[in-house]
Amino acid sequence: MNDFYTHSGLAPLDQADGLRRLFAGAGRRFLPLASNPHAPFGGVAIERLSAACALAGRHTLIVDAAESSPAASEAAALELAPCIEMLAPQVSYLAARGLPMRYVNTRGSSARLLDELAVAAPQADVVLVHADAADLARLFTRRAARPLLLASDHPESVKHAYASLKLLVQRCHWMSCDLLIVAPPQSTRLPQIARSLASCADNFIGAALAGWAAIDPAGRASDAPDAALCRMVGAQLHLDDDPLPMTAGSLRTQAGLQAACH
Repeated sequence: MNDFYTHSGLAPLDQADGLRRLFAGAGRRFLPLASNPHAPFGGVAIERLSAACALAGRHTLIVDAAESSPAASEAAALELAPCIEMLAPQVSYLAARGLPMRYVNTRGSSARLLDELAVAAPQADVVLVHADAADLARLFTRRAARPLLLASDHPESVKHAYASLKLLVQRCHWMSCDLLIVAPPQSTRLPQIARSLASCADNFIGAALAGWAAIDPAGRASDAPDAALCRMVGAQLHLDDDPLPMTAGSLRTQAGLQAACH
């Protein structure tokens, strides 16, 4: 796949053009993927998500911070960029188990890690963060997102997916989610699993299941991503999230930037 990035080499035409270039990274998407110890083949789900993003012309940085993921390098505490591996032209990878807690501040937030990742991997249009729900809540403090839940066709995995959503609703106030079911797509149980999770989410915590897709654990990496998964990823990449509450200081900053661009 051809590299999606080009550089024109043109100098900024004016101050407004310079500001637009400076804030060009604002379009980067951060996707929280809640890990699930009861859902095997989570790595297949991550690979399929990355493939769908690549098909959409996006470079994905996988931040693998789940409890079963490889431990973060000691060097990551000093500098993240050298610890990021290129797996494919459109996919980068960072082993990150334990890394969110290294960045936690006195308020329990690890949000600074996401800012550091944006600087360390400027080529990434999508940052896919695979971690348990508690770490996702620490990382995505005050950031709007629609979490991706993992499950299989085993009841314990569905219970865990629901528990992850409940925690994220409580801590992040994320009121919608998507569901990835890693199981043979021909299984007749999959629609029932999605309906059951959607019903529990709506009736007990007021959350909505926006969409779901099945991922075949026996599928080949060379296979094209499933159409339902591509639709889900497309919706994730184009979410029009409500802005988070702004402080008086941030409102003054935004007003100053708008004035400079006119």
